[in-house]
Amino acid sequence: MSKKNRGTDRTARAAAALAEQQRQERRRRNLMIGGVVGVILAIVLVGFFVQRSLDTSTDVNADPAGSSSEFGVTIGPDDAPNKVVIYEDFLCPYCGELEKKTRDDLAQLAADGKVQVEYRPFDLLGGGDPKSYSVRSAGAFSIVLDKATPEIAKKFHDLLYENQPEESGPFPKSSALADLAVEAGADESAVRSAIEGDEGTPWVTRATKAADDAGVRSTPTILLNGEVFQDGTTIDDLAAGLIAKLQ
Repeated sequence: MSKKNRGTDRTARAAAALAEQQRQERRRRNLMIGGVVGVILAIVLVGFFVQRSLDTSTDVNADPAGSSSEFGVTIGPDDAPNKVVIYEDFLCPYCGELEKKTRDDLAQLAADGKVQVEYRPFDLLGGGDPKSYSVRSAGAFSIVLDKATPEIAKKFHDLLYENQPEESGPFPKSSALADLAVEAGADESAVRSAIEGDEGTPWVTRATKAADDAGVRSTPTILLNGEVFQDGTTIDDLAAGLIAKLQ
């Protein structure tokens, strides 16, 4: 091999070695960046779950189910050995999941005299905006609660969850909420104009203040015999644990 070829070969090998070194360095740098991002993400997630845990305070001080509260609908007898209160927002997807997984069992347990349950909707996600779905749906509920029977109000409550919109919308108009109220059995002449005129907004404001004053900071918040019920890390766990406690 000529000196010229040997020199060219050494140069090529040196360039290849440098390229490999640079590739390894980029790989180490990317792994390091990925590790840092992963740590940051883990910290954010832990913070989120810790904050969520803190949001549902164990220091909620609310009237028991079946008491003088004007902000909910109750099922089950007054002399039931267990009292459950569920604070909810009709837009909250977790409330929707809890409702789906507990409705039938809670209704049966209430019919069997084992529990009295009070559902207390309020505005958590609407930020007080009277045009938000959280406020309009809870306001419609209050009108049905006032103008119809508790049984019809509970049916309307259930229909709101069966027709729950996504958090990002689109959201039903108040006229559609009136349609659901009539479907639940409410007298159309008694509720339609009030629902379409959003006349339940002051009730929602009072219900939201009552929930806030009680220490409720997230939805769903469940009280079992006056104590916040938090057993489980998922809605499935929470629902299953609640029903198991009541059986």
